[in-house]
Amino acid sequence: MVNRQNLPGGIAWNTGTKLSPLAVPVQNCGTENNPRCPPTSYYLLNLIYKIERKRRENVHGNNGPEPAMNQTAATTVLIDLPDPITGPSAWRGEDLQDHPQTWTDPLEATFITALSDLADRYLARNRPLSDMARDDMDHPALRTRVSAWQATLMHGRGFVLARGLPVDDWGITKTATAWYGLGLLMGTPRSQNAQGHLLGHVRDLGLSTDDPKVRIYQTTERQTFHTDSCDVVGLVCLKTAREGGESAIVSSMQIYNEMHRQDPELLRALFNTFPTDRRGEIPPGKRAWFDIPVFNHHAGHLSVIYARRYITSAARLEGPRRLSDLELAALDRFDALANDPAMHLKMEFMPGDMQFVHNHTILHDRLAYQDWPEPERKRHLLRLWLAIPGARPLPDVYAERYGSTAIGDRGGILVDGTRLTVPLEAV
Repeated sequence: MVNRQNLPGGIAWNTGTKLSPLAVPVQNCGTENNPRCPPTSYYLLNLIYKIERKRRENVHGNNGPEPAMNQTAATTVLIDLPDPITGPSAWRGEDLQDHPQTWTDPLEATFITALSDLADRYLARNRPLSDMARDDMDHPALRTRVSAWQATLMHGRGFVLARGLPVDDWGITKTATAWYGLGLLMGTPRSQNAQGHLLGHVRDLGLSTDDPKVRIYQTTERQTFHTDSCDVVGLVCLKTAREGGESAIVSSMQIYNEMHRQDPELLRALFNTFPTDRRGEIPPGKRAWFDIPVFNHHAGHLSVIYARRYITSAARLEGPRRLSDLELAALDRFDALANDPAMHLKMEFMPGDMQFVHNHTILHDRLAYQDWPEPERKRHLLRLWLAIPGARPLPDVYAERYGSTAIGDRGGILVDGTRLTVPLEAV
């Protein structure tokens, strides 16, 4: 079992992971007589220096600036990297883009009829969506389909695109009821923001991420590839934008494989912890940022948590450490692979499309868009963050963001004063 453990001098690494001969602490080292500084620490520092110098030569030529070795208080630990990921979760977009029939799931009439009847039955009881329970949406046709989706998400390619929900005919209230009920069949909805929204509205509110408390889904800006703070994120499309706004996803497992093959030293840096901005949504007793590695190897699973925008914006806060040039180069390489058209898969949503994404193996993005001027035509999606029963174990460090690592009861955002709600309007 791999756990993050604190070692003398504030050093942390993944115990249970096989370490290479150069895997030694380099923080707070004075002389070689210091018992916290094994003799090999010199060689590790020298190796990091050489890697960074080579990167600068590639960017600036032989006259590039020399790397500074004292820019950060981070500990760099070189580990024997986990083996490349095999199986369906490691895929390339270029292999899927021209074959949508292999990853699109059209909904049959029996599924839609069952979902429609159950939503109507619940609405007829005149109860708030926050009172809905899993049993309220239980039906064999729905259970079978949702179980198949769970298997694809947890053990397959990591994403599902189901097509054909009649959202125009149903309207917002019935669609939200059906969508929330499907979420309960799949897992447990989690709070998506400080307001406690269990049902999220992805819609432009005329805001900008220049405001440090604004989340990017409330704008028309490109999101960039990232993960959300839950096992699975689900979206159902109600309205599309006038132009742009396509969804893009990429396998973080394939990014790992590419870096493992091409840039192993940069990849190792992504097992360091990175300060990540909470954007003002701070749980009780926590700091304005949290520290977590991009790649986490635990109990036989490789998981990713990533939001480059929020890693970058953590620099505005007092307290987070500065990233080293090596770490910045690693993040840049990670982003370059995610943005490679051969790596990612684009989807153009239509009204009635439902997308589910496994955050631990998939990154998702929303391209920038231009919206319609009429309020009733504006791009609008409903979102769920879900904790999934039977999901993979996560290392303890995830509790900094997820609140807990308990399977089926983890993820989401809770702050002082949060009250869980299921809003039917974007607020």
